[in-house]
Amino acid sequence: MRAFNTDVLGGLTLVHRKYGDFVRTRLPLQLYFVADPRAIDEILVKKADAFRKDRVSRLLSRVVGNGLLVNEGESWRRQRRLVQPAFHHQQLQSYAALMTGAIERARDGWRGGETRDVHADMMGVTLNIVAEALFGADVSAAAGDVGHTISELMEDFGRILGLSARFQPPAWVPTPTNRRLRRSKRRINDLIQGIIDERRNSDESHDDLLSLLIRARDEAGGKMTDTQVRDEAVVLFLAGHETTALALTYALHLLATHPESQARLAEEIGRVLGGRSPGLADLEKLAMTEAVVLESMRLYPPAWGFAREALAPVEIAGFAFPKGAEFVISPWVVHRDARNFENPDAFKPERWQNDLQHRLAKFAYFPFGGGPRVCIGNRFAMMEAKLVLASAVQRFRFEPTPQTKIDLFPSVTLRPRGGVSLRLVERGSVAPCSDT
Repeated sequence: MRAFNTDVLGGLTLVHRKYGDFVRTRLPLQLYFVADPRAIDEILVKKADAFRKDRVSRLLSRVVGNGLLVNEGESWRRQRRLVQPAFHHQQLQSYAALMTGAIERARDGWRGGETRDVHADMMGVTLNIVAEALFGADVSAAAGDVGHTISELMEDFGRILGLSARFQPPAWVPTPTNRRLRRSKRRINDLIQGIIDERRNSDESHDDLLSLLIRARDEAGGKMTDTQVRDEAVVLFLAGHETTALALTYALHLLATHPESQARLAEEIGRVLGGRSPGLADLEKLAMTEAVVLESMRLYPPAWGFAREALAPVEIAGFAFPKGAEFVISPWVVHRDARNFENPDAFKPERWQNDLQHRLAKFAYFPFGGGPRVCIGNRFAMMEAKLVLASAVQRFRFEPTPQTKIDLFPSVTLRPRGGVSLRLVERGSVAPCSDT
């Protein structure tokens, strides 16, 4: 408890290094920590129907409603089928230009020699991307308000996380935290409902994600209610905005502190793009760019930990567990396990060469979760991260300053407390590889 109260990531790491892959706690809870990829596969894939989200995840419904992130059972399956078309390949293609446009508008305001909080910058870029993809450019002001309110809500929610969250009073109890969460959630609901009403009453045709959700129909011709559309919009906003911004923030920090890797990345970008803006067709050739994103999410997974609760007695890894047993799974721990990755604490994008992602043991690497509940927007997020990273490094070199540090705050996502300060050096018209 002392370790978890002061440093939850260190506590998780300590538990597994000291006691092994499957650890039971002596708390007034049936809580187990799992770091064995085979056992994780059983929980998330092979026996997924035997589990539901844990109490902490259900607590998150106070923030995001009953969207895909927390929904369960047949309701979740129906919603997943209705939302899936929004992420088909053809639809994803239409988002590439707005992703590149958002980072290019941002970097046009950056100046060589200045020090910037790249976390704030990446949050701004991804906010603009998801706002336009989800709501369309015509409601960008309201979308920005949604994004800022969700960020504040996540910070509030983060303060009650950890093991103590399992003992939080129900939502109806008027604690200061519950009242604050209700106020912020009501504001988000009002903002998104206003956009939904505008879409439903408009004669114009819109191609944004919100309009796709409104038009979606299931096999029986049924559609989502306004509440369902609103809840899915909040989840998509959170996933497309915050988690991708974090992946980009940590990528830029790692590149700044590993100049040789940044030089190789800049060389690839210069060779493939030749000074033009990156597009969807370039992504296959930007292998180093993808490797940097994959390695950054290995070391700093935005979704750093989650849990599942057994709906009935279940057997996992040969052990019998009772109904109600909760299994805590942490990509942070598994991604830094020397049995899965050589020199696991080192930033080595080159380790992803020769298709490592498909050669790894299942659930040795899972930044987007896995099984039926794998992140529905994972392809959107990867496309967004690669296009934004390529555009940023194409124009600037990122360097650490005496103030550069990472102070991690494991909330719903893995946030950097106090931001991340980096110095920008404009590359100018010189070949990008000249910084070697």
